[in-house]
Amino acid sequence: MTGKRGDWEPLEFEGLKTTSLKDRQSKVRVEDFGRPWEPGGSFAGFISGLPGILAAGEFREAVAAIAGAVREERTVLLGMGAHPIKVGLNPILIDGFKRGVFAGLALNGAGVIHDVEVALAGKTSEDVAAHLDCGQFGTARETAEFIHGAAASAYKSGGVGFGTAVGRRLIEDGAPYAHLSLLATAAELGIPVTVHVAVGTDIIHMHPAMDGAAIGALSHYDFRLFCRLVSTLGRGVYVNLGSAVILPEVFLKAVSVVRNLGYSLDGITTVNMDFQKHYRALVNVVQRPTAGTGKGITLIGHHEIMFPLLMAAVVERIAGEASDG
Repeated sequence: MTGKRGDWEPLEFEGLKTTSLKDRQSKVRVEDFGRPWEPGGSFAGFISGLPGILAAGEFREAVAAIAGAVREERTVLLGMGAHPIKVGLNPILIDGFKRGVFAGLALNGAGVIHDVEVALAGKTSEDVAAHLDCGQFGTARETAEFIHGAAASAYKSGGVGFGTAVGRRLIEDGAPYAHLSLLATAAELGIPVTVHVAVGTDIIHMHPAMDGAAIGALSHYDFRLFCRLVSTLGRGVYVNLGSAVILPEVFLKAVSVVRNLGYSLDGITTVNMDFQKHYRALVNVVQRPTAGTGKGITLIGHHEIMFPLLMAAVVERIAGEASDG
């Protein structure tokens, strides 16, 4: 190299070796392109018309995995935070219960709170900013008293976990909106609901009726029940819907437990659905449990849009396969 930096000449390209576009491997082909929507078309046609590229392709993989598991009577297990309840997905989730899509549901503590408020009052999700300054955030009396009452009774009698205890109490008390409650519907249908509590994270932990022993015992019972459900996920599907920390951590521990006890999770498919990527969901749901043995799928988008699309596609595929059979 000679000369000063200001004297350098641009590199000449005359000797550059070229290759043929026809021979080159390419990631995108016209066969993978999407098709424009035609008015009056079917929903199945809309799904098949999506591009076969990136998330659209993975969306179809998730649909096929869930529908295939239902058809072959393998487990589809749903773990979720409270946000799907808060954006109005209970009717769609309940429809999934009634159609036999989901064999079980795992919630964090906030999920119970919002589901109970829907069942009792037909509304939920307070304005935190408006209530925090005056010390009234999280102080709804009925919410805490109902949940703690159900927990105390179940703790005393034994034999059930947190999710079942609250669901049964909603039915027994004739909650006016029980038909829109995940917990009540699951209790009616005999679908296990497990609740996984981190003490101090939920508004009901601030109330005088809070019994740490009861909540802890019921939540641990539910963790053991969740492990039983996870033990059946070989060639099944686990969906993590809107839980960034609690459920991904619980799921990873359950995976370790069941493999330690000799259960196979070969062929498992995991699907993480959220509106942004989170570390724990990515590694604890999508990557680690499926490494070398299954398939992990990430679908990013707003729950109130993506989950109804997923469920509609699953229901449509199951119906189509039933008619073909």
